[in-house]
Amino acid sequence: ALAAALVAVGERTRRLKGHGLAEGASTRMLVHAAALAAAGLEARAACMQAIVVPLSDDPDLASALQATVDASFA
Repeated sequence: ALAAALVAVGERTRRLKGHGLAEGASTRMLVHAAALAAAGLEARAACMQAIVVPLSDDPDLASALQATVDASFA
């Protein structure tokens, strides 16, 4: 279930490319999020740390990225 949700996060972030985001979540970011979750961090928090924060410091874009994470884990 975690892997499927992370794949969905990756796909959704890559759709934001060209809409304020230079690039979507890399495979390395997704693997890092998985490792954080495996170490005990809640999956959404792991995605925040490994994907959302590194990709953008713009509040609106970070909010859109967080929405992609929330949609992927719904």
